[in-house]
Amino acid sequence: MISIKGLSKRFGDLEVLKDINLNVEKGKVIVIIGPSGSGKTTMLRCLNVLETPTTGHIQIGNKQLDFSNSVTKKEITDFRKLTGMVFQSYNLFPHKTAVQNVMEGPVTVKKEEKAQARKKAIMLLEKVGLGDKLDSYPFQLSGGQQQRVGIARALAMEPDVMLFDEPTSALDPELVGEVLKVIKELAKEGMTMIVVTHEMKFAKEVADEVIFMDGGFIIENGTPASIFSSPKEARTKQFLQLIE
Repeated sequence: MISIKGLSKRFGDLEVLKDINLNVEKGKVIVIIGPSGSGKTTMLRCLNVLETPTTGHIQIGNKQLDFSNSVTKKEITDFRKLTGMVFQSYNLFPHKTAVQNVMEGPVTVKKEEKAQARKKAIMLLEKVGLGDKLDSYPFQLSGGQQQRVGIARALAMEPDVMLFDEPTSALDPELVGEVLKVIKELAKEGMTMIVVTHEMKFAKEVADEVIFMDGGFIIENGTPASIFSSPKEARTKQFLQLIE
């Protein structure tokens, strides 16, 4: 489903990703953990080509990009359609209602008819528990509700893979659960997902595979049981001891 080979990313002299190799099967949930500055978010942004990798090869389904060669803007645009991204900050259009925010991508990017896009948007907002907030503007919604609109907006593009970049980090603690519940439901439905999070309980419950990153490298990966109960690498053990 997803294949990453030899992925690296430099910002000037700073190499933030170093020879990342990863395979993700369809329907699996991968959770990435690690300290701040370890490269977790950059890896997600490279997968979505919001950041252009310095070197490496990425394949999702039957589409692939090889960054050892020049990649065209059209290739990047087509590739990006395979992924839906949910950010730390909600990034909703403040002048549009919840349903308009969810409709925006399908109408402007996929050229869907507005009536069809609205019908799908309503269905998705109901799916994330916001059927009663269709005509609410972002300022009328809590942080958790805004993030759930963000999830519905990403789903509206019908991606093959959902990418979550610390989706609960900007939320008050009591609002975290409502967002994680939606992600858990998507996992049950078989959506392929890569989630960067600091919610270790969530990682234990939902992940098929946990990846620990530090210093731009994948230090260790395995099942939640193996990573959290018996990590092999000293750096992984140190990190988990610090956050417990």
